[in-house]
Amino acid sequence: MEQPRRKTAVAMIVISIVVGITSLTTVISRPRFSGYAAVDVIELVASGMCFGVALVAIVRSVRGMGSA
Repeated sequence: MEQPRRKTAVAMIVISIVVGITSLTTVISRPRFSGYAAVDVIELVASGMCFGVALVAIVRSVRGMGSA
C-alpha cells in the first residue's frame, strides 16, 4: 500500500519542479526582469517556496483530519 503513495508523491514533486522551472524561465526571459535587483528576486523565490510549503502542510493536515 505504501508503494503507490510514494510513486504519487514523487510524481507530484517532479510535476511541481517542471512547472516551477517553466514559470521561472518565462519570467527570466522578459526584458523587465533585468531591472530587478538580485536580492529582490531571491526574496520572491524564497517567499514563494515558503507559501508552497505552507499550502502543502495545510492540505496534508486537512486530509489527515478527514481520515481520523
